Amino acid sequence: MTLAITGGTGFVGGALIRQAVEAGHAVRALARRPQPDRPGVTWIAGALDDAGALAQLVEGADALVHVAGVVNALDRAGFVAGNVEGTRAVLAAASGIRRFVHVSSLAAREPGLSNYGWSKAEAERLVEASALPWTIVRPPGIFGPGDLDQLDLFKLAKRGLAFLPPPGLVSLIAVDDLARLLLVLATTDAPRTIYEVDDGTEGWTHEGYARAIGAAVGQRVLPMHLPRALLSLIAWGDRRVRGDAARLTADRVAYLCHPDWRIDPTKRPPAALWQPLIPTPEGLAAAARWYRAGGLL
Repeated sequence: MTLAITGGTGFVGGALIRQAVEAGHAVRALARRPQPDRPGVTWIAGALDDAGALAQLVEGADALVHVAGVVNALDRAGFVAGNVEGTRAVLAAASGIRRFVHVSSLAAREPGLSNYGWSKAEAERLVEASALPWTIVRPPGIFGPGDLDQLDLFKLAKRGLAFLPPPGLVSLIAVDDLARLLLVLATTDAPRTIYEVDDGTEGWTHEGYARAIGAAVGQRVLPMHLPRALLSLIAWGDRRVRGDAARLTADRVAYLCHPDWRIDPTKRPPAALWQPLIPTPEGLAAAARWYRAGGLL
């Protein structure tokens, strides 16, 4: 098959491209900047606001996987541009596509908590209203080799520390497990539905996840839950120091402090379609090895 992919230069999209090529599929991937040649991949220069590039992307494609999205933005307008209008543009370009897989987020379940969650919920509504044969996937926290979003957590764990939001529960998934599901959905006749996916457990406490990261870097950690007000202050400082590269933002603090980000187990994909294969401790260890190999940890 020929698969069109947005967000192919990112963490999840990169894993999806690798698996798609390994499975023998041809890939057409959107990229804002020039990319090195790669067997099995045709790079399409452009972005989500480039109708011509999107038309090129979907030309001759059997399926489109929309991975691209904005996780951090200065204000709601930034999330609208990347997640809402970007999805609208992709849907318009994909009018003749036979399979459409949309990567959303668990944050879409609570649109009132953050601009990010609101924008992902709005994007879901656009997908659901379309005439395309769509499937929506809501991942929880994603980790694994190639991820830079959680690098700070690993660096702190190496020092024996873990600064956490107020006590709560989360679901997690390894990037390669998520990519494998996206590939399955793009290459089979999946139903119009919303799937919520995880590592197959009942979820993790914040403290348990911090200790698992510590184990991955070979260090016992001291978990410390911080009040929301202090996290907001840290987010302000991170923005001042790292600007747009800040990992902790005020908007992110808003949904990190929600007490229960576990998936709804009734929304898991059928076991015959897909099951997670990578236990979270194993995936975290792989991420730590990748960080070390790149001199990041």
